[in-house]
Parts: sequence; structure tokens; C-alpha cells
Amino acid sequence: MFHSSSQRKFWTFDSEDKVEQMRCDANQKFRNKMLESGKPGLSESMFLDRHEEDILFRYYEMRLLDFCNTFKPAMPKSVVGTAFMYFRRFYLNNSVMEHHPRIIMLTCAYLACKVDEFNVSCSQFVGNLMQETPEGQERVLEQILEYELLLIQQLNFHLVVHNPYRPMEGLLIDIKTRYPSLENPESLRKSADDFVAQAAMTDSGLLFSPSQIALTAILNSAARASLDIQSFLAECLGLKEDKDTLSKLYDSMRCMKNLLKKYGLPKPEEVNVCKLKLERIHAECVTSSNNKRKRGYVDDDYVAKEPRLTEEACHHSQDWSDEDLI
Repeated sequence: MFHSSSQRKFWTFDSEDKVEQMRCDANQKFRNKMLESGKPGLSESMFLDRHEEDILFRYYEMRLLDFCNTFKPAMPKSVVGTAFMYFRRFYLNNSVMEHHPRIIMLTCAYLACKVDEFNVSCSQFVGNLMQETPEGQERVLEQILEYELLLIQQLNFHLVVHNPYRPMEGLLIDIKTRYPSLENPESLRKSADDFVAQAAMTDSGLLFSPSQIALTAILNSAARASLDIQSFLAECLGLKEDKDTLSKLYDSMRCMKNLLKKYGLPKPEEVNVCKLKLERIHAECVTSSNNKRKRGYVDDDYVAKEPRLTEEACHHSQDWSDEDLI
């Protein structure tokens, strides 16, 4: 299904450079729009550069993870994966300076619940904003509903997301049935799940197919457990004679590994500086021209205050070498 999907056709890109260029273009587009508006007091120095945008994106991505992880009832992994993909897709063509990520991230989670048929009511959803008063929750819900159509439009109405969890289940079943030399394949699951969750925090989902991510997760899990299942690729996946495809597969795995290795949590002091800059931009450039969007909560303390994914956890599944994939 993935190979005929909108995800493959419109949201899977050839290179990291292409993805980064789209983000740079979105940043420049907003700068030009504001400077051409003729508003007094605007200058290039007040805008966020790409590095600062990335700091804020990663920060709010962590807030989204916190929200999803503490959600009651427990949010299925596929819904979380869909929400993350929506968030990442939205900011390919939009700048955080124009649409504040603290409401976009909640709108992504809300839409993912609906699309993946995780049936929670509006009141249940905003009820998970523990730090908000009932009145504050109502205002947040108004903003979510206000931004929902914008989000759908910016996703080009491509709402079905193929996550790596289903192909990973298929691969584990395949290993159990056709690769009996590996005892207890279920022992690979926990580490593989961790890898997939960490891959969702990178551009892996914009560059690789769900099956590639799932396969890399399982091989990574086996490498960490000092289990050799490289022959599974050749013997069970029919790649023994197809050296070219096997080589390309290994290259993709190395690239994915590098994405995870490069990922790092933003420093709190950097986040604070960038947040102040962003709030000034929204106060002077954005909400001043759209007073309707002044409504809603004014800080980020509506979910757990400390991100649960530490630097150590970020690199937990990255302690495998290139030789593990050769």
C-alpha cells in the first residue's frame, strides 16, 4: 500500500538537502512577507534564522511527545507516529514564525486521533491539558478547531500515514516462521520499538519507507543484543543474488543511523532565547494582524514540565557501528 500512497508520491524525498531547502524557503518566504507588508519597526535581525527555528521545532516536538506519552486513555503508537508526521510535514512549507508550534502540535495530535480512529471526545482531549483551567481548556479547543482546517490544507489533504509499526510486526512474524536459527525473536521488540520512536524525531519518515525503518530497527536491535541476523536479508528476503539492492539497502540504513546520531535535544538556554524572540515576532508581526488568534493559553506548562527523553535515551539505540550493517 505504501508504494501507491500519497506518502510515497508527495512526502518522501530524495535527500536531506531537499528537505532542508524547503525549510529554508519557508523561513525566507515569511521574512519577505513581513518585510513587504510595510509594518514599522521590522528588520531582518528580529526574525529567527533556520538554526533558531530548528531549536524551537525540536523543543515543541518534545512537548508533543510529552503530551502523547501522558495522554489518558493511552494513545496508540500509530496515532503518536501520525501526529509526529503531521507536525514534521506542516513545517516543511511553513515557518514557526507564522504559525506557533504550541497550537499546531496539539492540532496535529487531535487530527491524528480522528484519522487513526482513536475515539476520544473534544472534552477528553483537552482534559489532558492538566495545567489548564476548564476555561483555558475551552480556549485551547477553540484554537485547535480554528487551526484544524489550515493543518489539513497544508498537508494537501493527504491524511493517511503509513507508520513503521505494521511492517515491523510483519518482519518479526517472518523471522519467527522462516528464520528458526534465531531463538526468541520477541526479545528484539523493545529495542526496535525504541529505535522507531527515536526515528520519528528525525527526518527518517520523510526520506525512507516504513519497511526500511522497521528493518533497520530490527537489525539495530539484533546488533545491540550481539545477535547476527544479517543472513536473514540474503536468505529470507531474497537479496542473496541482488547485490545492488542489498548495497542500496545498507546505504539507507547507514544514512538513517546518522540521522539518529546527529539528533540532539536543544539546550534550555537556547530554547529560552528563541522562545522570547518568537513571542515578540508573534506579538508584533502575526497576532497584530489577526486579533482572533490572540486567544488561548500563553505558556507551555500544560504538560509535564521536563521532557522524558534524555540525551542518554536519544543515543540508546545508536551504539552500533557501520560494521554492524556490512
